[in-house]
Amino acid sequence: MRLIIDTDTAGDDVFSLMLALRRPGVTVEAITIAHGNVGFAQHAENALATLEACERGGEVPVYLGAQRPFTRAPLDAAYVFGADGMSDSRFPRAAQRPSPGHAADEIVRRVMEAPGQITLIAQAALTNIALAYLREPRIAQAVKHLWIMGGTDNGVGNVTPAAEYNFYVDPEAAKIVINAGFPTSIVTWTETLRDGLLSLEQLAALEALGTPRAAFFTQVNRTSLAFARETQGLDGSLHPDALTCAAALNEALILDSEMAVVDVETIGELTRGYLSVSHAILPDIEVADPALKRRPPNARVIKKIDQAGFYAAMRDALL
Repeated sequence: MRLIIDTDTAGDDVFSLMLALRRPGVTVEAITIAHGNVGFAQHAENALATLEACERGGEVPVYLGAQRPFTRAPLDAAYVFGADGMSDSRFPRAAQRPSPGHAADEIVRRVMEAPGQITLIAQAALTNIALAYLREPRIAQAVKHLWIMGGTDNGVGNVTPAAEYNFYVDPEAAKIVINAGFPTSIVTWTETLRDGLLSLEQLAALEALGTPRAAFFTQVNRTSLAFARETQGLDGSLHPDALTCAAALNEALILDSEMAVVDVETIGELTRGYLSVSHAILPDIEVADPALKRRPPNARVIKKIDQAGFYAAMRDALL
């Protein structure tokens, strides 16, 4: 499998990178950096530190991309991940530096040079992916598959009741990408709440592995774990990006999914960033309202993932 991972590297984004970097038979062709969780420059530093932690420093290029959403000011999530996105660990500066070139251009170049071969994992706001599509619309058909961590499956968000962070911070980009024609699978915040929790017992077992990567994971996860316990009332930490990557790397982990008509709300006062997901219980749309027109399904929405298999994948990555 050949991957490009688009990320706002902090917290669980780091662990998603580790899954891909440590997986046999997987080549991470590039890491592209988007605005998001913490300061933009720090995202790149965190990706570079992760490459070193996985003993891959200097092997995978890191490209800087969009530093802000299409229409709004950037919004960070340092309250979840710490000021540096790594639980304020202040890791030493990596020797590798970001490569020249814009992330969106590199996505276009690499996808168009290898049509049908590159899988994209988008675990940040979709600004870079939208920019790449606008620069070269043919990438929607040239990408092997696009995996998106974002939105909710008609469930509760993690910024507003309606919206998950990645879609909330740049819903205009999300709407472009969702409607561009990519072969798409979406792992939502709703699914993360169901199967993306690593329990305290599982986290203790990962720490007990005693490897440098396990220690790195435990260090980086401290602030997210504290937030999940103190704010969300969870006995463990949530891992939406790693869950998405695990499913992309091994689709046997997917226990239930559904092709659906999905779209993103960009205007609503209370629902900006909301991911609308069709459901089999709905009547035919033109029957409910003749003014509406039926649309074909445009994304696979993941409904259930093997949690034990996800944990096993994380464990293997940290050995």
